[in-house]
Amino acid sequence: MEKFFLFNTLSRSKEEFKALKPPQVRLYTCGPTVYHYAHIGNLRTFLFEDLLVRSLHLAGYEVFHVMNITDVGHLVSDADEGEDKMEKGAAREGKSAREIANYYTQSFLDDFQKLGCRMPDRLPKATDHIQEMIELIQSLEKRGFVYRTTDGLYFDTQKFPRYADFARLDVENLEAGMRVGMGEKRAVTDFALWKFSPPKKKRQMEWESPWGKGFPGWHIECSAMAIKYLGESFDIHCGGKDHIPVHHTNEIAQSECATEKIFARYWLHAEFLTESSGKMSKSKEDFLRLKLLEDKGYRPRAFRFLCLQAHYRTELHFDWTSLDAAEAGYTGLLNRLRDWTRSVGQAGSRQGGLGSSEFVTQNQERMKQALFDDLNSPRALGLLFEALKDPQASVEEKTSLLLWSDDFFALGLQEVLSQESSETLGDEVQKLVQEREKARAEKRWADSDRIRAELLKMGYRVEDTPQGSQVLKVS
Repeated sequence: MEKFFLFNTLSRSKEEFKALKPPQVRLYTCGPTVYHYAHIGNLRTFLFEDLLVRSLHLAGYEVFHVMNITDVGHLVSDADEGEDKMEKGAAREGKSAREIANYYTQSFLDDFQKLGCRMPDRLPKATDHIQEMIELIQSLEKRGFVYRTTDGLYFDTQKFPRYADFARLDVENLEAGMRVGMGEKRAVTDFALWKFSPPKKKRQMEWESPWGKGFPGWHIECSAMAIKYLGESFDIHCGGKDHIPVHHTNEIAQSECATEKIFARYWLHAEFLTESSGKMSKSKEDFLRLKLLEDKGYRPRAFRFLCLQAHYRTELHFDWTSLDAAEAGYTGLLNRLRDWTRSVGQAGSRQGGLGSSEFVTQNQERMKQALFDDLNSPRALGLLFEALKDPQASVEEKTSLLLWSDDFFALGLQEVLSQESSETLGDEVQKLVQEREKARAEKRWADSDRIRAELLKMGYRVEDTPQGSQVLKVS
């Protein structure tokens, strides 16, 4: 594995990453609450986390990635007041909470994949892990960290002296300014572990427990699922900046009090995506979705390209002018690759696909060092564009570097070109290409070479790139 540096929210400093059990990296990322569509501000966080996964792979690590789906227990207020967001979504649309959860989970995953994000190794739903949450609460109860009120079970933060450390909270001033709405809580920072179902009101999502019928708090969900799939102590935990003062602070408190172990060793947080009215939020109702961008003619990967141009720890302002520029830049990359692959294919100078050279390896190393320095994607992109302008480099070298970079930038350049090629090929040519792919998969190299020669006679050259085969029309 290569050296890798990350800014750890825990220490507020950049640290060299050291995995607990190299080469494996155990990673937990907070997933969506599926009561509504994801907005593009949410998606920026998931894009940063995908870049992290891809960059760790590039450095030689094996990443085991868990991302949860919150389909119960996330109240509209961080103060444990108000409606459950899932129940609110169900009432808004006149559907069951389960229907709402299923619909918006699929919508999120569609956006996730359109943006080129790798699917996590595990995608657990909160409602499938109620028993694990109950057992975690019982463990906290036995250790004396839980007290009961008329509306639920709460974590006593005053019994965890390090509670304020992670978010650098000024608890005394917080207490002084938030007396209203305390209810029966002992301290303003105390949070719900289990909420009792309201009397005389039937909830759509509720479960029996040792303490009575109810539902879990939002924070206990992530702790229970992370511990189940990654162990009591794991490598990296990620989320948005807004998770620091409440959700992640509470996760640390309850997890470390239950297990007496460090929960996660590195914490990474993405800055906000803003627009003219401020931080993007679903509470405004009229929020920007990926589909709106698509409806206006922008490609999802162009939005990814825009996000890559800002470091994940810097605020990124969104407007249509910046997206226009990103779309133009993305189209420019596609056009370069289209022209270069056609040129390289027609030259017929290569044997066995794209090769390497000092130009390629040197620029690969420079780009890797940028990524391994706290995921500096703007620097890595700048180095790529600088290399692509090098007049001394051949078209073949530039093509090789650009295709290599697509493994972590995930702009889908090769996918777009392959789709374009497929759309312009006749049925007979497509059939032969598929037969050749099958022959290669089965290691029937003689058949593969024969089909390749047959395609060449028909005016089509097959190029085998690291991302798969591409068919080029020979003029």
